[in-house]
Amino acid sequence: MTPRFEESFKDLKVTVLAGGVGGAKLLVGLDKTLNPGKLNAIVNTGDDFFHFGLHIAPDIDSVCYALAGLSDPIHGWGRKDESWQVLEELRRIGAPDWFALGDKDLAWQLERQRLLNAGMSLTEVTEHFCATFGIPSRVLPMCDEPAPTRIRTQNGEWLGFQDYFVRQKCKPEVAEISLTGGKKIAPSQAAERALREADLVIFAPSNPWVSIDPILSLKGVREILNEKVVVAVSPIIQNSALKGPAAKMFRELGIMPSSEAVREHYIDLLDGFVFDDLDQEDSKKWQASDIISESFQTIMKDEKDKVALSEAVISLGARILVEK
Repeated sequence: MTPRFEESFKDLKVTVLAGGVGGAKLLVGLDKTLNPGKLNAIVNTGDDFFHFGLHIAPDIDSVCYALAGLSDPIHGWGRKDESWQVLEELRRIGAPDWFALGDKDLAWQLERQRLLNAGMSLTEVTEHFCATFGIPSRVLPMCDEPAPTRIRTQNGEWLGFQDYFVRQKCKPEVAEISLTGGKKIAPSQAAERALREADLVIFAPSNPWVSIDPILSLKGVREILNEKVVVAVSPIIQNSALKGPAAKMFRELGIMPSSEAVREHYIDLLDGFVFDDLDQEDSKKWQASDIISESFQTIMKDEKDKVALSEAVISLGARILVEK
């Protein structure tokens, strides 16, 4: 039974490791639950790529748009009340149209590239976005240098992540995932500081393989996390992912997708684990573990769901902090 949420929990310093849509939903709840300035989001940049000469950062944008109240509630990505004149013209003239950028979204992509060209880091540009749109929480790219995630298919072809995810709609079978372009890269100074100063670290319900693992693969991150209280939220419910290719990837890499499989994936780092109520019966068959695992309603349909899940996750983490 998850303990009652206490008012004092709002002052905990919480750092979240997150990807795009699922991570963005939980971050909205945490942003509304914690006191201003207490939430840091370290966001995956392995999905970043260049399109028409612009640095596109899909996960950062999904998180920022969600926290600013600007995200498209239907798709979960991009801007609400969007128009598509540029994309329609690209299609008319036969230009690449597989990655859909709406007009408002494109304006931000242009401004980000202008600021990057002027010498600002990706962290500084993202902080500028948050200040412009009044986001009180800090959104931090996991690192400031390129750290691409690449997918090797069963036929031996290497694909950039957006090529696999968007252009080919996750259809190729995955044989291998290469993180950070095969290089050992350090987190940004701001991301490392957010981890070191955190009272509680949360792994959002994002794809373990291509959203959370890129952050965990950065130099020194696992060592810092070994000194922290860490709670993860499962993105898998009833052997399926609500959105994205996580369950498909699990199967193709030889692992049966389940909440237990997610827990096992993070087992050397976790103190607590939250999975969906729908998996409660299955959890009785899980292998014994020192990780405190609790079920809750993790499907976030509206703001009330996001806040309720955030309170449950923070409450579990706070209890573990006291017991430690």
